[in-house]
Amino acid sequence: MKQSAWLTLFVAALLGACAPLRPDSPRNTPTMEAAARPGVAAAMDGTRDIVLAVANPQDAPSTHAGSTMLGYVPAANYDAGQRALSELETLRKQYGWREVTGWPIKSLKLYCIVLEPPAGMTRDALLAMLSKDVRIALAQPLQDYAVYSGKPARPHQYNDPYANLQRGFVETDAALAHGISRGDRVHIAIVDTGVDLTHPDLQGRIHDSVNEVDDNAQRFNHDPHGTEVAGIIGATGDNHIGIVGMAPGAIISVYKACWYPAEVQQGARCNSFTLAKAMAAILDTDARIINLSLGGPSDPLLDKLLQQLLAQQRIVIAALPPDGNRSGFPDDAAGVLVVRTGNTTPAPPGVLSAPGRDILTTQPGGGYDFASGSSMAAAHVSGIVALLLSLSPELDADSLRQLLLGNGKAVGGAQQVDAAAALNALGREQLALHH
Repeated sequence: MKQSAWLTLFVAALLGACAPLRPDSPRNTPTMEAAARPGVAAAMDGTRDIVLAVANPQDAPSTHAGSTMLGYVPAANYDAGQRALSELETLRKQYGWREVTGWPIKSLKLYCIVLEPPAGMTRDALLAMLSKDVRIALAQPLQDYAVYSGKPARPHQYNDPYANLQRGFVETDAALAHGISRGDRVHIAIVDTGVDLTHPDLQGRIHDSVNEVDDNAQRFNHDPHGTEVAGIIGATGDNHIGIVGMAPGAIISVYKACWYPAEVQQGARCNSFTLAKAMAAILDTDARIINLSLGGPSDPLLDKLLQQLLAQQRIVIAALPPDGNRSGFPDDAAGVLVVRTGNTTPAPPGVLSAPGRDILTTQPGGGYDFASGSSMAAAHVSGIVALLLSLSPELDADSLRQLLLGNGKAVGGAQQVDAAAALNALGREQLALHH
């Protein structure tokens, strides 16, 4: 970018100018992959079930425009799957398991199933036998994961709601940053619960939605956590209602891989099965940013898919677990941008800090409320990264991390990301390259 052009953008930032929002054409009804029966994910048992994979070397047939999940669903003549299924049937007869569901992951050339051990056999005992079978490419426990959100805070009585209610938006100087970039043309994939696609501040903002849990569209629209994350990232600006997202010009896709258990009052959960399907589907899209406001134990299958995403220069943004321990999926992988809630103490090396307490955001049913947790902090960073990539698509994860770590500001006694400062630093770097 030439110096005069960048200075023009910089002046625009100071004046708070904003470009008009480009409308999207969302798919209003979430879809599901054909192999997943309604409620099958929620019926799985993370203390009992096993994820198993066998080689599936043949490529899936080419897809046509508009096909569900960009080719992730096998057609009726999917012969590669039949070869793997024959192998699995032989194995099933030998080991006596009950198959819960199965699906191909073409990017890994594997066919995976979730299985229940036979009666009278523990999971560990069956895994010990499966690990010695050369016909099996992968055998692991079905892991459980959770989204990272705190209990909603009580709304405060603010004197100036525009200055105080959007705490994260204000603390990161997002309004100033929008004079330079609004995240236009950058595709963000949110892997989370469902999202209220009918919310006035999200209507027209969700480019695509995929349901990897069930086929319940009503439940999809009533999920809080994903709605909160989506609002922070991409709520519509300049529409005279509600809030403004961190990247109101970005393209957003939602992959529901987490759900709320009906029998207990607790946060949303996910598992190896639903997360693997979502990540495999994203590999078939042009999404540049993947927001994972969730986490749990390390998982061999999910790690393989995560490494493929990173190898393709996707920017993966993860929430730091509440205990601050980076020892699981996805936060322990090199190349992942890990985000914690801003604190009064310094962040661990390489970890970003962002607003994550009492964040006003969208809620199912068209409302707004406060949400807390590192999930919200990660959503802020996903939005800021979209602003940066919109100007410089060539930026990689390390460059983005350094920009954000080196150009933050002190909030509450510790450094926190600052959207405007990071964009201005990027502008200075670009000017220097042209002189």
